[in-house]
Amino acid sequence: MEESVATGRRKTAVSAVRIRPGSGKVEVNGRDFSEYFTLEIQRQTILSPFEKMGGNNRHDIIIRVKGGGVEGQVIATRLGIARALLQENESLHHDFKVHGFLTRDSRKRERKKYGRAGARKRFQFSKR
Repeated sequence: MEESVATGRRKTAVSAVRIRPGSGKVEVNGRDFSEYFTLEIQRQTILSPFEKMGGNNRHDIIIRVKGGGVEGQVIATRLGIARALLQENESLHHDFKVHGFLTRDSRKRERKKYGRAGARKRFQFSKR
C-alpha cells in the first residue's frame, strides 16, 4: 500500500488529506493535531472513520486545511479521511455511507440582498 490522497469540503473550508503507512502520527498544516484542533470532540469527529475500521495505529495522516471556520474544517477533514480510506479498502463503503462519512454537506451561506439587513432579515418597519 502506498499513499492515499483525498479532498473534503464544507462551506468554504477545503481539506487535503494524505494517508500513508506509519505509526499513527497526525499533522495539520505543519502543526501537531491536538495543537490545531484543541477540543477533544473535534479530534474524535475527525478520527471517527478510523474508529469504525479499528483504529489509527497503522497510518500517518498529513492534513492541509484552509478556509472556513474550525467546525467546517473538522467536517471537511473527516470527509477527506473517509474518502482516502475508501481508496485503499473499498469494502468500507457501506459502513461509511451508513454513518454519513461520505456525504458532502452542500449548504453554503446565503448572500446578503440589497434593501435588506441580511440575507432574509428586513430593516425595522416604521409606521410613522
